[in-house]
Amino acid sequence: GALARAGLARMAENGLRDKVLSLDSMNPWVKRVEYAVRGPVLVRAVELEEELRQGVKKPFTEVIKANIGDAHAMASAPSPSCCQVHQGPQGLRVRSEGHRQSCGGGSPGLGEQGLRVTPGPCPLCAAPAHPSLSPQTMLKLLVSGEGQSRTGVMIPIPQYPLYSAGIAELNAVQVNYYLDEEHCWALDVGELRRALRQARGHCQPRVLCIINPGNPTGQARSRKVIEDGPSSFAVGKEQLFLMRAAEGESCSQPLLSCLGPRRSLDQPGPSLHLSPPRCGLRGGYMEVVNLDPAVQQQLSKLVSVRLCPPVPGQVLLDVVMNPPKPGEPSYQSFIREKQAVLSDLAHKAQLTQEIFSQVPGIHCNPVQGAMYSFPRIQIPARAVQEAQVRGFAPDMFFCLQLLEETGICVVPGSGFGEREGTYHFRMTILPHVEKLRIVLKKLSQFYAKFIQEYS
Repeated sequence: GALARAGLARMAENGLRDKVLSLDSMNPWVKRVEYAVRGPVLVRAVELEEELRQGVKKPFTEVIKANIGDAHAMASAPSPSCCQVHQGPQGLRVRSEGHRQSCGGGSPGLGEQGLRVTPGPCPLCAAPAHPSLSPQTMLKLLVSGEGQSRTGVMIPIPQYPLYSAGIAELNAVQVNYYLDEEHCWALDVGELRRALRQARGHCQPRVLCIINPGNPTGQARSRKVIEDGPSSFAVGKEQLFLMRAAEGESCSQPLLSCLGPRRSLDQPGPSLHLSPPRCGLRGGYMEVVNLDPAVQQQLSKLVSVRLCPPVPGQVLLDVVMNPPKPGEPSYQSFIREKQAVLSDLAHKAQLTQEIFSQVPGIHCNPVQGAMYSFPRIQIPARAVQEAQVRGFAPDMFFCLQLLEETGICVVPGSGFGEREGTYHFRMTILPHVEKLRIVLKKLSQFYAKFIQEYS
């Protein structure tokens, strides 16, 4: 018995020494992936929620998660038109039947047959489209090379960290170009040229990514910027693969969602439209223009091996891209709902900017086309030093202090990237107006106290 136990102990010891999968043996590129939206601030927020449930006394009675754009978590009602298509009531039954007929017993992986072509908001958008999990699908085709020949991907800073995470996971090179905060996060052609020129020394820039509306910055690009901007700066002998990503509807300005006739686009690359029609049910499509037909086949193969997105998400995407039209039974209720939602978002965007702009030390650009505000804050030198002692970025330190004293959970700007010496945080504008007023007031009061304490 003793001998057997000793043998088991040795086997266990060897097993611990020679793990098949450990931090040392795992994919090194995965360890480079970071996602600030689900970072330390949110982890602490979840802990605080549990402490409140256990009766621990705090300076607040609830944790307000203003870190993500989940409308339903903020008590917004789901879109009736999205729900009704699944339920098939009068007025939407014809569409429901069409969806049912398209859902056969299987799928080749590119989505259900009847949902592959999505006309979109204007007739010119009608084109073959692939339901896509993310821009990472295209990056897998583009990333190649080693050393100085590795693929470089130009992304805006600040940026949504899923882009930098995807680049890190594929071992591509992240090439930062900075948006112009002083001009409402404008796309600066001179900055694009600078980033491209500097990147040529250590990688091969092949991809230019434009996010519209900006996340986390919230600005909406004009049609002229999207169509003319990328082609207006010289790239020498190189051709950049252009990726345009769009998310949902604008809250205060028209969001470019149609790029016009495909013959007008001379840049090779896809237009990616990521459209979340309803929290929990997500869908999106990717239109690729000017792509070599042989590469198009490889893209189809790559998408196929992932199987198709969930059918409910495909149906919801069709509902979003083909809303009720004038004369249809559900049109009036749909348009009333849409106008009410967009009007409410525009009001809250304006309210957020107005309140933040009254606070000394906070600068907030207009929120034009997203569910987030991304204000810049001044942080005193003593607070910066304290953050460094604790091993935090200065705005991470601010966000953690804010959470501990007010229960408000926001995302530090350092998780999205920012110019050196500047500090920001991202917060959603989705709470109901009265709760949003409370959040903005508490945040402003805390900031004034924070400045006084560390000045």
